[in-house]
Amino acid sequence: MNEAQIKERVRAFLDAHDPGGDRAAFLRARFDAGLAWVWFPERLGGLGAARELQQVVEHELAGTPQINSGLQGIGLGMAAPTILAFGTQEQRRRFLRPLWTGEEIWCQLFSEPGAGSDLATLGTRAVRDGDEWVVDGQKVWTSGAHHSRWAILVTRTDPDVPKHRGMTYFICDMHAPGVEVRPLRQITGEAEFNEVFLTGVRLSDDLRLGEVGDGWRVAQTTLMNERVAIGGAPVRRGGGMVGAVLEAWHEHPELRTHELHQRLLSLWVEAEVTRLSGARLREQLAAGEPGPEGSGMKLSFARLNQALSGFDVEFRRDLGYDDWSFRRSEDVDFYGRGPGYRYLRAKGNSIEGGTSEILRNIISERVLGLPSEPRVDKDVPWKDLPR
Repeated sequence: MNEAQIKERVRAFLDAHDPGGDRAAFLRARFDAGLAWVWFPERLGGLGAARELQQVVEHELAGTPQINSGLQGIGLGMAAPTILAFGTQEQRRRFLRPLWTGEEIWCQLFSEPGAGSDLATLGTRAVRDGDEWVVDGQKVWTSGAHHSRWAILVTRTDPDVPKHRGMTYFICDMHAPGVEVRPLRQITGEAEFNEVFLTGVRLSDDLRLGEVGDGWRVAQTTLMNERVAIGGAPVRRGGGMVGAVLEAWHEHPELRTHELHQRLLSLWVEAEVTRLSGARLREQLAAGEPGPEGSGMKLSFARLNQALSGFDVEFRRDLGYDDWSFRRSEDVDFYGRGPGYRYLRAKGNSIEGGTSEILRNIISERVLGLPSEPRVDKDVPWKDLPR
């Protein structure tokens, strides 16, 4: 399918559906027409087309009802590709459409108080009871859990094997009895993150993604897509954090200096290199070739965001702090609001989606081929690991 055919399909869709009518109905129809994510298979929101053609769709449908990429970020960037890769046909049909339209919001139950950077040490247990699993444990740093209908969940199902084995991946009903969500207030004043307690939560076996004991492999798909979703998300040229800085630069020529100009040029070049690298990486994913390069994108995203937000604050220093616009919101927002918010929020970029320290290890071992760090726990049963 080429660009002309995509445009023709979009025009036919608009002829048949009024964008000024019911928003949810329009989005459901767009999904059914294969215009949600064109690189997905037919009948699952796509057309089996090249991923870059999605840009054509977005351009042609500009001004029509759109998805909320912030609120739906985890569902779109992490849950959907994992369900597509490991879900049954029934699971794909059940979950992908309301996930894309935003009628069902998703969160991610991965990190735990004792298993963050080393996720494979997680201890949330899932014990089989007939056709159900009983889940007990605690998760933390769960973005959007307070308004989520579903979650992607990794559990420990066999403590007698090494930590990277004996894990099983589930779709968790966030409305099930025993699920408790508690907000975590952060430095920006909001609570976009939460801790989640799971006490005797019963999940049917048809909510399992992948084979029993194969949860780490499934989780790796999620993690690679997460790093791309955070660090390699589509951004227009001069957009994202550098766009916010450029806006201030154009508005306040009286604050410019030669030294600041040179620094901004350097940051702009780095931002453009990162943007183009992200486009290439998304093509790899669409071709079914995920790799460790997503770790490099996420690492670059965090460093660049922190450098740019710091530059922004420094550039505005003579303006005072009256325009440090804070307002509480429960949604993730990397670039919006004011410079003070962006500066503080960017501090979390080097933690979420994999800490920068761990990502450097992944890059050194899996991209550069350097020797791996000694791992004395590699063949030790999980139950015998110190915690």
